[in-house]
Amino acid sequence: MTVLDARALNRATLARQLLLDRAGVPVLDAVAHLGGMQAQEPQEPFVGLWSRLRGFEPSALSGLLTGRRVVRTHLMRRTVHLVTADDVLAWRARHDAMLRGRVLGTYRRQLEGVDLDELAAAGRAVMADGEPRSMSELARALADRWPAPEPRALGEMLVAALIPMVQLPPRGLWRTRAGVRNVPLSSWLGREIDPPAPHGSDPVGEALVRRYLAAFGPAASADLRAWCGLAGLPAAVAAVREELVAFRDERGRELLDLPDAPRPGPDSPAPVRFLPAFDNAILGYHDRSRIIDDAHRGLSVAGARVVLVDGRVSATWSVEASTVTVTPLRRLSRADRAGVAEEGRALASFLSDRDSDRVRIVASTG
Repeated sequence: MTVLDARALNRATLARQLLLDRAGVPVLDAVAHLGGMQAQEPQEPFVGLWSRLRGFEPSALSGLLTGRRVVRTHLMRRTVHLVTADDVLAWRARHDAMLRGRVLGTYRRQLEGVDLDELAAAGRAVMADGEPRSMSELARALADRWPAPEPRALGEMLVAALIPMVQLPPRGLWRTRAGVRNVPLSSWLGREIDPPAPHGSDPVGEALVRRYLAAFGPAASADLRAWCGLAGLPAAVAAVREELVAFRDERGRELLDLPDAPRPGPDSPAPVRFLPAFDNAILGYHDRSRIIDDAHRGLSVAGARVVLVDGRVSATWSVEASTVTVTPLRRLSRADRAGVAEEGRALASFLSDRDSDRVRIVASTG
């Protein structure tokens, strides 16, 4: 079985994530290809798409949100994701048990004795008037019936798990600050969520395997689980296994992939790329060593924005007063610094509507 080293896996990841070459595809197609984008920080997906698409215009993504073709909702890993309408309708029921379990993992003691089906029915009755509500407003509406749990526990269970919800625009629009207002997913999209598959079949799980490998492969089953948070996918992997090819990494793990997916050579040039906070190019793996050193792994869950140099996390970045500030995590060569500065100027221009191209590279922390 062919062994793929970390550099080969890195180049495959960059290609699948549209980070090796900026893609000339519509924004909707990019969001679909990526299997959604983590988006609890509302402005971050704009940088993620700018780094991946040629000529990206923020208005395109904002238009998809207001046009109800892309939504903000709790899905993979119980985090807020930007997902196409078609995907969330097809995938949401498959995530129900995971979402409930993850909320219970945080609030099990507070929700002890609460019948979740009754809570869901009561929440839907409140939301039936079509009025958008914050999580706390929905929880307060039910506090008389369930006075023991804290409102946060009731609200999280309702909004993140029991009732498929959408976070309404203007939340998530370009350069817009807005609180979270929720409405049921089906009412916002005018379509019902696809029902669960009959017992013994898992077409959504099988689709998720294929879609994950298209955007993240080659990868192990543990990586798939880290991306979506679903535990019950071994049968889905087994069902599609004959469609796939297998490799091993340097640690001996089996990696599966789609046979015709791009796997560029390990010497393929990788341009500097700026990634937003919580980008799935990093979070979408259990073993993240293909793109980030173990010493810096904590950055990926702490909300740090990072810079890829030669395909690996090599710096963090921030922006203030229209200036992009880059803090290297290791010593950068003169050529690397020039590449970072050039891409940083382009990012500063994008973020400032072309009013500034200021970039500052500070002393290395490594």
